[in-house]
Amino acid sequence: MNAPDPSSPPPVTNLEFKARLLMIFMLVLVCGSIFFVMYARGAFDATQRLVLMADDSEGVVIGMDLTFSGFPIGRVHGIELAETGKVRILVDVTQKDAHWLRTSSVFTLVRGVVGAPNIRAYTGVLDDPDLPDGSVRTVLQGDVSAEIPKVISATRELVENLNTLIGSGGAVNASLTNLQTMTGKLNGPGGALGVLFGNEQDARKITTTLDRTNALLARLDGMAAKTDTQVFGDKGVLPETRATVVQLNALLGDARGSLKKVDTVLQDAQAITANAKGATADLGVLRTDVETSLRKIDGLVNEINRKWPFARNTDIQLP
Repeated sequence: MNAPDPSSPPPVTNLEFKARLLMIFMLVLVCGSIFFVMYARGAFDATQRLVLMADDSEGVVIGMDLTFSGFPIGRVHGIELAETGKVRILVDVTQKDAHWLRTSSVFTLVRGVVGAPNIRAYTGVLDDPDLPDGSVRTVLQGDVSAEIPKVISATRELVENLNTLIGSGGAVNASLTNLQTMTGKLNGPGGALGVLFGNEQDARKITTTLDRTNALLARLDGMAAKTDTQVFGDKGVLPETRATVVQLNALLGDARGSLKKVDTVLQDAQAITANAKGATADLGVLRTDVETSLRKIDGLVNEINRKWPFARNTDIQLP
């Protein structure tokens, strides 16, 4: 019998038992992890069933989330084909989040250009009754990628229309040619008037008419200045007429005083009948004064009519 090597390690006691214990611990650890993951994912939460009817299930997979305002409140449990040819999407909604779904809620299945489709729920009125368990609702579908061929076709038509517009015989080229022609006319002798009337002869006529109008306006300005000097100047008609009117007012005042004297004499003549001869003589003198004053007034009025160039009726009716 060989003796044990003193350099080799001592044998482990109960090695088989310890190995089995380690395997059991690892199995428990794996099962606990799986249980924790399932609990964290809500596998043990109470749920209620929601059935969504769609035209097709392209892109929909089991385990896809049903979101509300960006938060997952349910998960796709299964996909079935109904007798009508439509797809039944079975969704399990957790009861703690089921109060977000109402009878007026709307469900959509949106497929984006990139990534998987999304099932979303929208609730506008939270005061409506709760959505009962096992409800069957129609899902609204929208496919963004389906619009890409339409966009490409519209873009192709747009490019073709642009090529037609900017081509050699297009409207844009014709407009640029007309614009260049008009710019040349603007820089020409006629300028803007030549562009406006279309020919140089009419533009020259307009220019000649404007020159004559300016000359006529200059002559009218000179005549207006001369008329102002003759009528309103220091030696014009208006100052002389004003002085004549002042003299006429003075003569009228003298005539008024003479008439007052006549009234006084007449009163004296009526009161004193004895001195009729003397009163008659005084009346003759006063009448002579009145006639003299009236002749002066007549002469002043004739002088006003002679100096005032705008008067038409030269006759003055004297009393």
